Amino acid sequence: MLSRIALLSAASLKSSGPFSVGLLHACRSFHTAQPCQAPVPPLPEKSGQVRHGIIPEEFFQFLYPKTGVTGPYMFGTGLLLYLLSKEIYVINHETVVAASVLTVLIYGVKKYGAQVAAFADKLNEEKVAKAQEVKDGAVNALQQAVENETKEQWRAEGCHYLFDAKRNNVAMILESNYRERLLMVCNEVKKRLDYQIALQHLQRRKEQEHMINWVVKNVVQSITPQQEKESIAKCITDLKLLSKTAQV
Repeated sequence: MLSRIALLSAASLKSSGPFSVGLLHACRSFHTAQPCQAPVPPLPEKSGQVRHGIIPEEFFQFLYPKTGVTGPYMFGTGLLLYLLSKEIYVINHETVVAASVLTVLIYGVKKYGAQVAAFADKLNEEKVAKAQEVKDGAVNALQQAVENETKEQWRAEGCHYLFDAKRNNVAMILESNYRERLLMVCNEVKKRLDYQIALQHLQRRKEQEHMINWVVKNVVQSITPQQEKESIAKCITDLKLLSKTAQV
């Protein structure tokens, strides 16, 4: 009967074209939507409470306001009787095997469940510790990277002061070289001017000496022996007169 219901439901969904198309569009719009920026809630470390090993506690809490405390049990009993009366579920040798396996499972859970749970908790704690260690290492590495990046940014911000100082040093060196070259040019020009002045003085002195020698030579040549004797006699006469005057 359940297979017939499933086949009828599939045929009805297949014949309903607009509904399937709308469902497809809805799925596409859901997948193409913007991802939510809200933080993902953490996964629970322990499962919810159950009754009788497999029935969730929420099932009982859902039926309590409508059916009372005995409602879930009456629902389960009625469902089981319905399945048996309609022969949807037929009791056979597989039922005995399932009951036996279920009994063994329940016994194993009651007997060794605590030990297995402790062992599983220990493995889980080890995995969580390793994951936490990896996480702490990654966080520390990222923090160190952030600190290094902050330090590099601080150094980059101070680089323009260093560049300004280097530019000033280069400008001072260029100015010093320029002034040294100016001084060298000034000294060279002064040496050349001093050389020209000394050359002019030497030329003038030589000209004067040559002129004096030429005049003296011409004067000496123009004096005759008679004029020389007369000049000597005149000088002697003048010296005598000067000596007499000095004695008076």
